Amino acid sequence: MGKKRHTAEEIVAKLRQVDVLTAQGRTVAEAIRQIGVTEITYYRWRSEYGGLKSDQVKRLKELEMENARLRQAVSDLTLERLILKEAASGTTEPRPPSRLCGSSDCHVWRLGTAGLPSSGSTPFHPAQDPQTAGG
Repeated sequence: MGKKRHTAEEIVAKLRQVDVLTAQGRTVAEAIRQIGVTEITYYRWRSEYGGLKSDQVKRLKELEMENARLRQAVSDLTLERLILKEAASGTTEPRPPSRLCGSSDCHVWRLGTAGLPSSGSTPFHPAQDPQTAGG
């Protein structure tokens, strides 16, 4: 049997149903079994949606989605800013190879002024560079 995804409204309704059943004298375990979820799921739901109402849950989900969208936008803008900053500095020299690049088959790409591979971009090996070879 596959997992069933419950909507936030369904979760709040089931949590209230457990509250009603326990108020009628049933144990929590019996009430949880009656709503058809595991104890782990019930306690996770209760910690996340505890005292919320349906409209509050809907607003919470909207805010979480907006927060994720804004985080992605900030990430994209930060990356663009770093690329523009590197392009504005005018560096055309390749960065030195990282420490992880110790093998003979490691290649570094020559970057153009915009930080992108130049038009005739071919792999560049530091040992074959006339500027670095021989000092």
